[in-house]
Amino acid sequence: MDNTNQRRALINSEISLFLRGLIIGKVLTLMVIGGLLWWLLKPNLLSRNSVNSSNQNFNRVSKNESTFQTVADVPPASFNYGGSTAWASIRQLVDSQIQSDRPELQLRYVNPVNASPGSSSGIRMLLDGKLDFAQSSRPLTDEEQATAKERGFTLEQRQVGMDGIAVVVNPSLNVPGLTVDQLQQIYLGKITNWNQVGGPNLPITAFSQRPEDADTVIFPSNSDLKAQAFGSNVQYVYSATEAVRQLSKTPGGVYYASARSVVFQCSVKALPLGNTSGQLIPAYREPMVAPEQCPRQRNQLNTQAIKNGSYPMIANLFVIIKQNKGREQQIGNAYANLLLTDQGQRAIEQAGFVGVP
Repeated sequence: MDNTNQRRALINSEISLFLRGLIIGKVLTLMVIGGLLWWLLKPNLLSRNSVNSSNQNFNRVSKNESTFQTVADVPPASFNYGGSTAWASIRQLVDSQIQSDRPELQLRYVNPVNASPGSSSGIRMLLDGKLDFAQSSRPLTDEEQATAKERGFTLEQRQVGMDGIAVVVNPSLNVPGLTVDQLQQIYLGKITNWNQVGGPNLPITAFSQRPEDADTVIFPSNSDLKAQAFGSNVQYVYSATEAVRQLSKTPGGVYYASARSVVFQCSVKALPLGNTSGQLIPAYREPMVAPEQCPRQRNQLNTQAIKNGSYPMIANLFVIIKQNKGREQQIGNAYANLLLTDQGQRAIEQAGFVGVP
C-alpha cells in the first residue's frame, strides 16, 4: 500500500513539475514573441511619428509661404500660350502643378505654324492674337514694342527666373573656352577657324536658329553688332535637338542655347565662357562629367555662377503679357503671379533654373 502511495505521489509531483514547466515555457514564448513584435513595429511607429511631425512642420512653414492657392484673380477658363523651348521643363513640371492646384485654369501650349518654336515666334504669335501670353528667354526688342503700339496695346515683360546661355561643341574638340567677344565674332564670320582661339586647325561650323525665330540671343539688344548679319559659316537649324544631333557628327561645330537645354546632354560638351580669357566660367558644375560617364552621370547646371552673376551670359526668363485690359492681360498677370509665389519659385528651381534675385 505504501509503495502504491509513494508511486502515486511521485507521479503527481512529476506531473506538477511538467505542468509548471509547460506554463513557464508558454509565458517565456509569449514574452519572446511580444518582444519581437515590439522590435519590428517600433521603427514603423517612430517613422510614423516622424512623418507626422514632418508634416506638421511642413504645414507650419507653408502657412507663412505664398502658394498657387493664395494667388487671387486666376481666371477660370482655357488659354493658349507658347514661346521659348527652354521653358520645356517648366511646362512639364511647374505648369502641371499649377493646373493640379488650380483646376479651374487650363493651359494649352501651341506650336507655331511654318516656324521653329522659340521666344521670337511666341512673341510674334502673341502680337498676332494667336496666344494669350508668351514665355520668353530674352527681353523684348524695340521692334516688338513698336509693333504692339501700332496695334493698340503694349507688351510687358515680367521676370520669373534666370538661365544661362551655354556654348556647346563636339566632345572631341580641344578648346579651353571662349570669351563673349570671340563667340560673337564667330557668328559674325570674323573668326572661322578654331586655331584662332587656341584650338586645332579646324574650320568652325556655327549652328543657330534663324535670328527671327531665336530662343536666346548672344548680342545685347542695344548692341551695334545686333544689326549685322550672321556670317556665311552659320548653318541654321530648326531646334536645339537638331543642333545637338548635328554637333555630334561635326568635329568643328558650335552652338549656343539655353544652358538648361544642353548642359545635361551626353553627345556635346559645354565650353567655359568669360568676359576675358583669364576668367572663364563653366556653365556646368565642376568637375565636368566626361561623355563616356554619361548617362550614368550627367553634368549639372552651375546655378551658383548664374545666381551671383559671375557667369557672363545670362538669359532671364520672362512672361510676356499683353496690356490690353482684356482677358489676355488677366491671364498673363495671373500666370506670372503664380510663378512668383514661394511655391512657384521653388518649382522653377526644381525644373533646373534659378529663381529671381
